Amino acid sequence: MEQQEVITNKQIIFRDYINGFPKESDMIFNTSATINLKLPEGSNGVLVKNLYLSCDPYMRSRMSKLQGSYVESFTPGSPIVGYGVAKVLDSGHSNFKNGDLVWGITGWEEYSVITNPEALFKIQHTDVPLSYYTGILGMPGMTVYVGFNNVCAPKNGEYVFVSAASGAVGQLVGQFAKLAGCYVVGSAGTKEKVELLKNKFGFDEAFNYKEEQDLDAALKRCFPEGIDIYFENVGGKMLEAVLLNMRLNGRISACGMISHYNNEQGEAVRNLFHIITKRLLVQGFIVFDHYHLYPKYMKMNIPLIKQGTIRYVEDVVEGLENAPAALVGLFSGRNVGKQVVVVARE
Repeated sequence: MEQQEVITNKQIIFRDYINGFPKESDMIFNTSATINLKLPEGSNGVLVKNLYLSCDPYMRSRMSKLQGSYVESFTPGSPIVGYGVAKVLDSGHSNFKNGDLVWGITGWEEYSVITNPEALFKIQHTDVPLSYYTGILGMPGMTVYVGFNNVCAPKNGEYVFVSAASGAVGQLVGQFAKLAGCYVVGSAGTKEKVELLKNKFGFDEAFNYKEEQDLDAALKRCFPEGIDIYFENVGGKMLEAVLLNMRLNGRISACGMISHYNNEQGEAVRNLFHIITKRLLVQGFIVFDHYHLYPKYMKMNIPLIKQGTIRYVEDVVEGLENAPAALVGLFSGRNVGKQVVVVARE
């Protein structure tokens, strides 16, 4: 019988369901949990050491008691779960062996037992930063591939607007749009982020939405001929202004609406009649439905990254204990680029 090793397993515990904006105190840093570094005999699961954790806006909805959502609520008193990059330490599943690097849903803790390893992706390319598998080579990257390439079907010369453009998704949308030959404008919440969009990611124009008194006027200034494609990350007042400026037969890819996430009553949006009069295609999508396209996405994107054609900015926080502050910061725009938490380095 093999000797078992039980060690401390630090965790971020979800305290309880919330209303409004999340706070760091909604999560507890637990240092007293333990874990056995050997799976029980007959297990079909995978034991992993977590390396990088991803902070994503959709996680806010999981902090409320959900009904009819595409994701389940977090369980009060249990570790938060989300996308991450990990190393396999023990495996009862034939697809994985000790030492494999993987990305997928894991716990916000030092070590996790993944009971549904079929949902994990084995990392084949290790000559790029492993943290990229929380972003450009993970769920956010696939989100852009599906939402922009498939839903929006961009054509050379079209006019594209991206809200929340400096985040994990927005920065990629802008660069993919430029590769497709489009004119691209992004909005962000600080001067630093606006400069990043124009000088690093190659957006044709960008503006700070917090400094604009009239979003409709700002869009008309940037798009005197109107918008063909809007990659929607925000909702609310921004969506209202965009609808006024969409061109005939325009497309709106509804990826997220972060302005609504902390409002339990939702938020009314005006100008919806423009969807009819302008014959707009407005399509929501969930990236989970499209993971069968992941190999195709990787084949396209890995060369672009290695050639330096696509650039990616991460906002990296060291230490599991700092994960709650990193997640909360998403909802005040504190992060610059993709928010990543380092649990351990490989």
